[in-house]
Amino acid sequence: MASTALGGAVPAGTRLAPKNGVPGSSFKPCSSLNVKTSTKVGCSSLRVRASIASSPQKNYSSKTVTVKSGEEVRIAVLGASGYTGAEIVRLLANHPQFHIKVMTADRKAGEQFGSVFPHLITQELPNLVAIKDADFSDVDAVFCCLPHGTTQEIIKDLPQQLKIVDLSADFRLHDINEYAEWYGHSHRAPELQEEAVYGLTEVLRDEIRNARLVANPGCYPTSIQLPLVPLIKAKLIKLSNIIIDAKSGVTGAGRGAKEANLYTEIAEGIHAYGIKGHRHVPEIEQGLSDAADSKVTISFTPNLICMKRGMQSTMFVEMAPGVTASDLYQHLKSTYEVEEFVKLLNGSNVPHTRHVVGSNYCFMNVFEDRIPGRAIIISVIDNLVKGASGQAVQNLNLMMGLPENMGLQYQPLFP
Repeated sequence: MASTALGGAVPAGTRLAPKNGVPGSSFKPCSSLNVKTSTKVGCSSLRVRASIASSPQKNYSSKTVTVKSGEEVRIAVLGASGYTGAEIVRLLANHPQFHIKVMTADRKAGEQFGSVFPHLITQELPNLVAIKDADFSDVDAVFCCLPHGTTQEIIKDLPQQLKIVDLSADFRLHDINEYAEWYGHSHRAPELQEEAVYGLTEVLRDEIRNARLVANPGCYPTSIQLPLVPLIKAKLIKLSNIIIDAKSGVTGAGRGAKEANLYTEIAEGIHAYGIKGHRHVPEIEQGLSDAADSKVTISFTPNLICMKRGMQSTMFVEMAPGVTASDLYQHLKSTYEVEEFVKLLNGSNVPHTRHVVGSNYCFMNVFEDRIPGRAIIISVIDNLVKGASGQAVQNLNLMMGLPENMGLQYQPLFP
């Protein structure tokens, strides 16, 4: 699935943050960054949470940064004309400390952002520029929303002091040989791959805090790993016979003009694709294998469904001897009870994509299968928010020492 995202309307009553934050500001250095101090802006309380799992130890090249309440963090959005870029802009409209200073879009260079995405015309934003013309001297952090395969060389040339969240797949796989196998070309920044931290926030929170470069997870891997990683770590499900049927809205395929995504091609139907090997498979298996401390192989079928945004993953698992579906539910409930964005539904309530649209939430539930010893787990996310841009903002909040939920407390849009 391409690293692209569709921006949605801002919920009614939401206050929009101006481009330059609160009037009456002056520069003041914070930690290793030169940030701008604004009149104090209220922020949500920070709850310190632990990670569910840990990745192999890495040698981090940057120190933990702590940005104080009210201090401006200057943002660049690379690839702002795609869906995930637009969604970053929508979310940051409600962020009191992240303010956009640079926006790139090579094919739209020179244009106003509001002419590319009219639903965001109310935002005071810089004009779009080509990446080669971008000035990063007034930037602290970067959201990289470029297509897969183009990001490695660009990030390699960025100033070393910048914090970076990359929404493409270019740094998600630890093994550069596996990357070459699945993406059809050799990795162009292997030295950065050693540094990159995988950004599944609720699972690898501690590593993300200390990272300079975070590889934001894909949408399918997010919806699948959030329920399965805790269950695998607790040895509540078997590692064999994990079957996953997943469905995504069309925005997951990106904003580029493709014949297969034309209305007449996708309307009134559902389309399985990537059946023999979707590129998210190695990413999912990597996360599950890390949790199991042994190789996990899955059966995964993605489907494109005729809706703009949303994702549902249905997972069929075999439980360990003596384990019940209720045990799976209780373990997930205890794992995520202090998490703001991952919620277990009560009783027999079924998660629906329409109940998370526009939000950073993941809703899930566990059901007993008719086949003895098996269970069915359903999780839903908005593929552009928790599956992309929302999780990216969540990660950068952590990297900057800010409350994790800052700028992300949009409630789902329903009906």
